[in-house]
Amino acid sequence: MLTLHCPYCDIQTDETELTPGGEAHLTRHGPGSSDGDFHDYLFSRANPRGVHFERWRHAYGCGKWFLAARDTQTLEVFGTYPAQTTEPPQYIVEAIRVKRPGWRGPA
Repeated sequence: MLTLHCPYCDIQTDETELTPGGEAHLTRHGPGSSDGDFHDYLFSRANPRGVHFERWRHAYGCGKWFLAARDTQTLEVFGTYPAQTTEPPQYIVEAIRVKRPGWRGPA
């Protein structure tokens, strides 16, 4: 079972209390953007095998959104951080590089 740390409640919680929100750190496109950009925003996701950055909501806890870095193959969690963060914190990037030396960084 997937267990994540809620950075707001400061507790470990399992996936039954969480709601997934898809890929994190997307460039959002809305009115005024090109059809191609809007299409890619709505339908195109990286969906990598390996390290992935995701949005999660602590639905049965504080109700807040947060971000998580995890490996989609092993379910290993490298860390979680507040949703207002625009890029992964350096300590998470370093934790990933220690365990995955060939990792190229966030897309």
